Amino acid sequence: MSQLFRRKIYSDTDTSTGLLRVLGVWDIVFFGIAAIIGAGSFSSLGEAVFRGGPGVILLYLICGFACGFTALCYAEFASRIPTAGSAYTYAYASFGELIAWVIGWALIMEYSFGNIYVAFSWSDYFTSFLSRLGMHIPDYLTCSYTEARKAFQNGSENKELLNAWKNAPLIGNLKFIVDIPALVINGLITWLCYVGVKESKNFNNSLVLLKLGVIILVILVGFAYINTDNWTPVSPATGIPSFMPNGFAGVMSAVSGVFFAYIGFDALSVLSEETKDPQKTLPKGMIISLVLCTVIYIALTLVLTGMVDYKKFDGVGDPLSFIFEKTNANVAWMELIVSFVAIVAITTVLLVFQMGQPRIWYAMSRDGLMPQRFQKIHPKYKTPSYATIVTGIVVGIPILFTDKTFILDFTSIGTIFAFVLVCAGVLLLPAKEKIKGRFHLPYVNGKIIFPVAFIGGLVAFYYLQPDFFQNLMDWADPQEGEFRASIFFFILINLVMCVIAFIRNLSLIPLVGLSSCLYLLTGMSHENWFWFGIWFLIGMVIYFCYGYKNSKLGKELKNN
Repeated sequence: MSQLFRRKIYSDTDTSTGLLRVLGVWDIVFFGIAAIIGAGSFSSLGEAVFRGGPGVILLYLICGFACGFTALCYAEFASRIPTAGSAYTYAYASFGELIAWVIGWALIMEYSFGNIYVAFSWSDYFTSFLSRLGMHIPDYLTCSYTEARKAFQNGSENKELLNAWKNAPLIGNLKFIVDIPALVINGLITWLCYVGVKESKNFNNSLVLLKLGVIILVILVGFAYINTDNWTPVSPATGIPSFMPNGFAGVMSAVSGVFFAYIGFDALSVLSEETKDPQKTLPKGMIISLVLCTVIYIALTLVLTGMVDYKKFDGVGDPLSFIFEKTNANVAWMELIVSFVAIVAITTVLLVFQMGQPRIWYAMSRDGLMPQRFQKIHPKYKTPSYATIVTGIVVGIPILFTDKTFILDFTSIGTIFAFVLVCAGVLLLPAKEKIKGRFHLPYVNGKIIFPVAFIGGLVAFYYLQPDFFQNLMDWADPQEGEFRASIFFFILINLVMCVIAFIRNLSLIPLVGLSSCLYLLTGMSHENWFWFGIWFLIGMVIYFCYGYKNSKLGKELKNN
């Protein structure tokens, strides 16, 4: 059993020399903005607003809070272990090989499956932009087979999906429905990542500047059309104006869409071996990009919910252009600009995620847990060429048969799970010598502060919301039953953490990050957990059939 948790010891010199170190602080910041400000603001924000109403702003604050503390934990790991691999590498150093594999497998889900959702979003905006220019691609070439079939079977009112199903040509008994734009952009981004990081960096930075300029324009123009009454709509359940018309459970139900907006910042840590002075550069870049993006998201949400009634965002995949349509603000020139820049914004997200995934496989292959071909470096471009091509295939094939909703939930739960283990991993790290110029996570003793803060907050919440606690064990409720069960286990786990923190004098910052990320998991449904469990089991089979036998660390320990 101990062999499953064998830890890898990293040193400052334990890095590959095959990759080019060309990225500075602001390159990292721009890659962070590229990853975070994209599909989350231009696509999934609409669904989040519909579920949570104006109160979804609180969820952005909660996610930003949780990600802020998690970013500090990532920064601590990045300063200690400046190698490619992100949370996988960090878990290998703190938890051991088995947990490292689990995290690596979860990151494969995050980057590859996340890019499937982003490719679908890019296709939506691209076809919408062409339509506004008077060019129309047949509907059966702009959506997935699964989406069209579900729309037809469930009696959806989405005309594009219904037309796709009705008008699609037959190949034998199978309807030919393929999202061609999503496949094409996936192929182009794969090629760009194959060519090299320097080229990708220059392309990314120019697109990010354009994207930020238009988002600021959306906020400034939209501010003039805000109706403050929209921030307190009438609750369908109580008939009373409320900032959270669907209750706090409604706000938490939007966690997948909101958290999806934040998952990009951890992709920065996989660029360690292509970053100049990573111990100093990566932490700064990660934290700066996270703070900037959180402020932008809050401002965007205030504008959206102030301009348009939250109920109108049902099924809206392009919320930032939607608010300027004729039925809303009626600003045609803004509608066109936003549609175009959304294509640019989502392209940068695709780029960062498509760069991240090959480097996870590269790190796992270098440790012997994946076939050696994944660590192959292109002699000319100095990129993990084989892993990049496989990533393009892994993203491209599911585009043919899956749909956005499933992918969104599937990606978010894996990412939060990885964040939980990163924060927990920092708690296991030994103290290190402080070196000037490098990031050091401040140590604040959580022995008293964490238990007092958590239990005190619990008591205060009880007095503010006594009805919620009185019904906490009513898990059969169709609306809030799952959320109550999740909160029960969240409270139980945190009480255990309070005891451990008191006994072992644990550091406060990773404790708060761990607790915050565990809270985000309370918004996940049983279906999310089921499919995550299936993915986890598949990963375990691969590990025990290949990784455990071929582990370089395992072979070294046997030889010694």
